[in-house]
Amino acid sequence: MTSPHPLGEFLQARRARLQPGDVGLPAGIGLRRTQGLRREELAALAGLSIQYYTRLEQGRENNPGGAVLDGLAAALRLNEEERAHLYVLANHADERVPAGDEPADREVRPGILALLERVRPWPACLLTRTGDVLAANPEAFVLFPGLARWSPERRNMVRYLFLHPAARALFVDWEGAASRGAAQLRTLVAADPRDRGLTALVEELKAGSREFAARWQRYEIQRRDGDRQVYRHPQLNEITLVLEVLRMEGGRRIVLHQPAEQDEAGRRIMLELARLAAADTPSGPFE
Repeated sequence: MTSPHPLGEFLQARRARLQPGDVGLPAGIGLRRTQGLRREELAALAGLSIQYYTRLEQGRENNPGGAVLDGLAAALRLNEEERAHLYVLANHADERVPAGDEPADREVRPGILALLERVRPWPACLLTRTGDVLAANPEAFVLFPGLARWSPERRNMVRYLFLHPAARALFVDWEGAASRGAAQLRTLVAADPRDRGLTALVEELKAGSREFAARWQRYEIQRRDGDRQVYRHPQLNEITLVLEVLRMEGGRRIVLHQPAEQDEAGRRIMLELARLAAADTPSGPFE
């Protein structure tokens, strides 16, 4: 189960990440039984009473004001993304954010399918905000071995990363990709904790992957816009691709993979992807 008190969980995780020396406090004498800062230390740094801060962590206080959140963000040394995340959690705790809409349908407009076809041989796919693969061109299925053999409703890029046996060998920096994947889901859960499909995905990954469960516990957050990824493909050997993300309405996004270098070597990689796609096209070119 996801935490019934996401704000408190986030505060506790970030408190555990800091050591007294990180915030200018003496470590003290003897063994510290608390991982990271003690509650009273953080409360003092944020200008709060220990009683009030304890209620925040335990989910018994759901209406922290802006000054309180600013003090906590400064005391916890949050970056800009983490600070925004803190405010999102506080808004949900106080129910200042309306319940999310009904899940969007999986229908894909013909124009989007035409776009995925037009960018070939560059691998491209249409994803939901949670990473479900709604459509992909044949080169994208070649790039991620085994993805096309999953049923359409099971195709999800974070699920593939953690649960498909081909993923660990495919991603040269699997550890980094896995940490980013878990962090992105953390960010999404904070933005829409009532999304039952998202909650079910998180619970499935926690049960099926110890690596995901450990990263979930660390409570990292991240929004991904673009990236450079190195793959060790079973048929293409090691290739480096740049990911470009085109964001659409409803949280959908088109992810386009292109060669890191626009030279003859990059062109050969794309042509080889096209050749493999022609030889092993899935049951439907964009399903």
